[in-house]
Amino acid sequence: MGSVQPGEVPLYDRNKELKAFDESKTGVKGIVDLGIEKIPQMFVRTQDEFTEDLAYTDATRDQFQTPVIDLQGIDHRRNEIIDEIRRASMTWGFFQLVNHEIPISVTNEMIQGIRRFHEGDIEVKKRLYVRDLSQKVQYDSNFDFYKSRSGNWRDTFRCRLLNPDPIDPQLLPETCRDIIVKYWKHIMNLGDTLAELLSEALGLHKDHLKGMDCTQYLTLLGHYYPACPEPELTMGTTKHSDQSFFTILLQDQVAGLQFLYQNQWVTVKPIPGALTINIGDLIQLISNDKSKSSEHRVVANHVGPRVSVGCFYRASLDKPTLLYPIRELTSGSNPPVYKDITFKEYRLCSF
Repeated sequence: MGSVQPGEVPLYDRNKELKAFDESKTGVKGIVDLGIEKIPQMFVRTQDEFTEDLAYTDATRDQFQTPVIDLQGIDHRRNEIIDEIRRASMTWGFFQLVNHEIPISVTNEMIQGIRRFHEGDIEVKKRLYVRDLSQKVQYDSNFDFYKSRSGNWRDTFRCRLLNPDPIDPQLLPETCRDIIVKYWKHIMNLGDTLAELLSEALGLHKDHLKGMDCTQYLTLLGHYYPACPEPELTMGTTKHSDQSFFTILLQDQVAGLQFLYQNQWVTVKPIPGALTINIGDLIQLISNDKSKSSEHRVVANHVGPRVSVGCFYRASLDKPTLLYPIRELTSGSNPPVYKDITFKEYRLCSF
């Protein structure tokens, strides 16, 4: 295929290309393994996407720094930490956590486990390749491929750890089963701690968010971003906000994650062992806009692969539980910004 300029979309049968890609079940990595020098047309961003980018600029390296919150000594520094989380949640929607009590040996092995899966036996991946998001364990590339304007340069391993019953570990791929189970136990402890701190940051009792089942549904996504020969033409992950209460993200040392702040893209600098926390849409909803769910993206890169592991605390798609601005956070002078809605209704509105 000849060289393609940004936004240039030659005539081609996109659905045919997507179908062939899906039938291969090898993902973006399968394309890269062929030794390509040009990316397939289905991954080239449209002119509209490039035009929309003109509304934003890239922040300089020293202009903005993602807040870093240290959890060490939380027992005697709790009020200080709550204040830091309050400011970060209200202003940025993103912050990094250090001294969170998950050993760096565990975070490193978690990254390696996801990498082993993506670089491992192709037949194992093919058996898990499916576009049905209701599956407990699956592997795919671009869950919204047939609806998006262009594809993202990314493959994903996905598993529902809590729904709300815990997943049977035997359903997990052997290459990463043990480390997922180990990491999951640490994440559940940290998730409970974060739910308490976020509750208190909103001026509520520490158990308020847990009482709203904010920690009952947990999905893990292991993203794999191969090195890209033409990163200026595509994205690792398109701009979006998370449909979660909050997300705990572990990333390796290849930079790429950026979030929007004052119409500028701020890069989340990788810190060894640190975890990135971002406020999701559901916290913004129930906090009545007191906390901020920031849009973010992942840029494609000549360097790779980049590996990240996101743990998303979500609501139930099956239960008719209503999500609404917490009554204690509304008043006559600060009325609810959002109507009562189920998570299923919210998802339908979002898509």
